[in-house]
Formats: sequence, structure tokens, C-alpha cells
Amino acid sequence: MILFPAIDLKEGRCVRLKQGDMEQATIFNDDPAAQAATFEAQGFQWLHVVDLDGAFAGKPMNAGAVEAILKRVAFPVQLGGGIRDMKTVEGWLKKGIARVIIGTAAVRDPAFVREAAKAFPGKVAVGIDARDGYVAVEGWAETSALAADDLGRRFEDAGVAAIIYTDIARDGMLQGINWDGTIGLAHALSIPVIASGGLASMADIERLCAPDAAILEGAITGRALYDGRIDPAAALARLADARH
Repeated sequence: MILFPAIDLKEGRCVRLKQGDMEQATIFNDDPAAQAATFEAQGFQWLHVVDLDGAFAGKPMNAGAVEAILKRVAFPVQLGGGIRDMKTVEGWLKKGIARVIIGTAAVRDPAFVREAAKAFPGKVAVGIDARDGYVAVEGWAETSALAADDLGRRFEDAGVAAIIYTDIARDGMLQGINWDGTIGLAHALSIPVIASGGLASMADIERLCAPDAAILEGAITGRALYDGRIDPAAALARLADARH
């Protein structure tokens, strides 16, 4: 079970949104690279980064901040937001990103996901962002008619490294993960699932240690770390205990 601390980038700064609303952004750090270094020093094994401006623009918009993070830390970084063509995938992997996350393009252009996953085994994940079980696209501005598990099934044989599943209604709201939806998706797919959206407290960390949650590859937490609701050392120690 991997606990991923999250850095969401808006205009070069580290922010958190409520339910994906760019108008409801709270700035937590003006120096994302310093924040990444803090997470690494706290003992996290991976970092989850989202280029929020890129998700809306459809192309990388916070490249400088991402590159500064890569220069500063040694642990692996996965990146999503604005990754919609092979050139962008190749560019980020060459710069040192360990895994790219394809979101909107997975709905619009599934052939692109297959091509990328085949070209870069283990380095391409699909981000499924859902509202009431249906996939949202374009930085969550639109909801499609596609069910989350149906989208996941499209990539069962594509070599996708992971599915990052976000319940938009809970993202940034500190209400806890949608356990039923997330664990249900993990059972429906053979691709590893990472939970995102709503991890809010040490009680949620405890819930991650329950036997039925063992099917998940990991979980992403953002606001709860910045707000001090989740203690990094205690959370990582509890998850390590659960593994043994």
C-alpha cells in the first residue's frame, strides 16, 4: 500500500482545490520543489503531481515547477494534467517523470493510451475522475455518459500500470474516500487501482489497513497532509505494520 502525497500546481504554486473548482484554490506553498523535498524527507516513497492549469489547457502549463521538483528530489514522481499526445509523454519521461497519468485523452482517444502504454511499459497510468460513477473530463469541467468501470475495462489488455480513481464529490472536501466505489472498481479490473479524493484523517489510514482495502495499490492524500489532519510518520508506520 503506497501513500502518495499530492502536489497540485496552479500558476507555479502548490494549491488544493475543492471538488476541482479552480475558483476555490487554497495556496499551501509558493515553492513546490521545497514541498516535494519535505515530503521526501518525511519518508514518502512516491510523489503525485498534477498540473491543474495543464488539465484545463490540454497541454503542460507548469513545466518549470515540475522540472524544479525533479531536480530537487530522488523519489519517483507521477504526473498528470495536460498529457494528451505521445510527444508530451516522451518529453516528461525523458525529463525524469517515473509515470505519466493520462486523463481526458483516455476518454477522447483510447488508442493513444494503448500506444503510450505499449511504448513505455509500466510508465503510463490512466486517471479516472468520476462524478456519481460517471467519468468527468476537461479538468472535471464536463461529465461524460461513460461509467468509470467501463472506461477501466477498455484498458484491461493495454499494459496500463495503474488506474488512479478520483471521486470528485469528495476531492479536497476531507469527507473520506468513497470506499465502496473505489474497492468495487478494483475488484472489477485486473489493473491496480490507486484511490484519490477525500483521504481525510488517521481513521481513513486505518480504513486503508482493513483486509478489503488490501486490493488497492495505494492512496493519494493532499489537503489532509497540509492541514495536519494526517501525521506522515504515524500514517507511514501504520501502513508498514499492516503489510507485515
